[in-house]
Amino acid sequence: MVVVPRMVSARWWAAWLALGGVATLVYPLLPVGWAPLVLSALVSIGSSATIVIAARGRSVATSWYAFAGGTFVWMVGDVIYGVQSARGTISYPSWADACYLAAYPLMTTALFRLTRQRGPLWSGTLIDSAIIAVAVGIVYWVLVIDPILTDESVPLLARLTTAGYPSAGVLLCAVVVPLLLRRGRRTPSLWMLTVGSGITLLLNAVYSLMPGLTTGFGPLVYAGYLFAYALFAAAAAHPSPVLTAGVDSDGLGRARLAVLTGSMLLVPALLLVQGRRGATHESWQAVAYGSMALFLLVATRLYGYVSRVDRQSRQLRDQATRDDLTGLPNRREFERLAGAIVRTEACQVVMLDLAGFKHINDRLGRATGDQALVAVAGLLRDSVRDGDLVARMGADEFAVLVRDTRPGEADAVAARLADLVRRPVHAGEHELLLSARVGVSSGGGEPAAELVRRADTARYAAKAAGGHLVTYSAELDERAEAAERLGADLRHSLEDGDFHVVYQPIVDLRDGRTVAVEALVRWTHPVRGFVSPAAFIPVAEDNGLIVELGEWIMRAACRQLADWRRDLGGAAPGYISVNVSARQLSEPGFPAVVAAVLAENGLEPRALLVEVTETAIFGGGVAIEAVEALHAAGVRIALDDFGTGHSSLGLLRTVPVDVLKVDKSFVDEITGSSGRAVIVDALIHVSNGLGLSAVAEGVETAGQADYLRSLGYQYGQGYFFGRPVPDPGFTASLTESRR
Repeated sequence: MVVVPRMVSARWWAAWLALGGVATLVYPLLPVGWAPLVLSALVSIGSSATIVIAARGRSVATSWYAFAGGTFVWMVGDVIYGVQSARGTISYPSWADACYLAAYPLMTTALFRLTRQRGPLWSGTLIDSAIIAVAVGIVYWVLVIDPILTDESVPLLARLTTAGYPSAGVLLCAVVVPLLLRRGRRTPSLWMLTVGSGITLLLNAVYSLMPGLTTGFGPLVYAGYLFAYALFAAAAAHPSPVLTAGVDSDGLGRARLAVLTGSMLLVPALLLVQGRRGATHESWQAVAYGSMALFLLVATRLYGYVSRVDRQSRQLRDQATRDDLTGLPNRREFERLAGAIVRTEACQVVMLDLAGFKHINDRLGRATGDQALVAVAGLLRDSVRDGDLVARMGADEFAVLVRDTRPGEADAVAARLADLVRRPVHAGEHELLLSARVGVSSGGGEPAAELVRRADTARYAAKAAGGHLVTYSAELDERAEAAERLGADLRHSLEDGDFHVVYQPIVDLRDGRTVAVEALVRWTHPVRGFVSPAAFIPVAEDNGLIVELGEWIMRAACRQLADWRRDLGGAAPGYISVNVSARQLSEPGFPAVVAAVLAENGLEPRALLVEVTETAIFGGGVAIEAVEALHAAGVRIALDDFGTGHSSLGLLRTVPVDVLKVDKSFVDEITGSSGRAVIVDALIHVSNGLGLSAVAEGVETAGQADYLRSLGYQYGQGYFFGRPVPDPGFTASLTESRR
């Protein structure tokens, strides 16, 4: 029962509006008599019926019903007036006037309810309408209504009826003018309602203030009313709502402010005009009471507007100082609040972040990550004393200000917080095990921002060292500055061509034949000289240059392999192995970059072996997807430094791996008395059982090579077979190895 009227209204609103337009054009052409009356009645009844049918099931149905009732009562007045005109028995006042005056309150109230944004009583639409009504009403009273009511030569009922029309017009004006000044996007329903109301207001003004014009052009005035009825019905039948969400009904636009200012100036302007005309009769009481009412309305309007601005300013202040997700103070607020404390007392700042939090977002979704952050924030908030301060500094970073702690207590507090975060955290249906990297700084009298910086420096040191807690010292700043200078030199050297690639043979342990090479990067700085990869690779990882550097290494290595194949033929290595960092794997489109490099050099995918560490892919997410995409394209995958990471055997079940590279630390002591030989022996069995190739790294002696060969290892790599050099000299190395 609710859907059918909506379908009918959506189908017929345009047709009804077109019929109303035709009736408007035809009405003035009809001869005086019953024909105009019948046409007017049909349009009025049809409009009322359309409004009632279209309003069924809507949330604003009651308002539309009231509007339809006003239209119907007005139509009854038209019928009575038409019958009196046809019979020549027009009287004033008559029942037609009673119907017209009764229709005004219904239509005005319905129009106000339909167009007013829901809100408190002092909302803009209500108060603005009241201001306009009072201001225009005072003018109407002084110039129109009061002269009518005080003219005792006219019967009282006639005077009241005559005064009722402009009074009703004032109410309609008060509703329509704010509607005309409404800001924001208008729906088709609102447009038709606005135009129909504007036409009605204009015609009522003509009818009330210019009766002579009405007498001469009556058919045109009444035709205008018919078109307004058609617009009202079409507005109700149109499927769009009258108001859209987000309309600012309390805002003061320029047009609305100008109208309100003009309304408030009407009363002094009226007094000025009347004074200059020398008028002796004034409605001082009406002007006085109206002015007081106008003052109260303006004060109420200002109160509502100021309250709104104050509320919004508080909201903006909260948004500027609070973290939306956790409700904790943000970095700016933390430094402001901490600044007032650290100037007068000794404090500790504890900075912590969550290790592996990015992988939670990648694997379980951002919603779960947000729930985990909220849970951690709650744990930290509940674990500190009343005088301490907890803040979220951004992403997965939190800060805690610990007050009045004794010397040496900062480490204990930080350790307690880190231990707290290591407990299981519930995020929705997931139970997560997290760990924190913690940095601590102590001081008193320094700016809060400086303590935060020191704690951040210590936290970065804990992150780089793979530990959980580091306390700030001046040495950390020196190391950080050195890393920054090294990072700047990295950028310049990458642009100046100071890097080069060297290649270390990977040999077959059975005959010493070089089957492949591993590409390794070397840096010779013009001032620093040789810089160890152990020094600059972590810096490149931190500042992101590893992405650009890694791509350069892969291009250089693949180009060199293509050159060897062209120059050496069968003596060239079978494939080339290139290390890829976690940062590279996390870059969008990395598999496409690898495919482009291979295509540029005319190499098949199996000519490249990509080496990844367990740490790089342990968290899953984008890194695992990149490895799977590379493997699906035919590129082989090696798990580097196998046995030293998080969960090697678990990774072998979930990650597509072709080669295991046994870490040098296990190879170093296989001929000693320790139990490392057991691990090396176990790893070759794991490799053979899974159908993988195993490469023993760090082979430095003939004894190690013989022992590995006896265990079943087929491939080895290390200084015993050759150091990393720009040109390994494959033919010569093969002869030397066999000798």
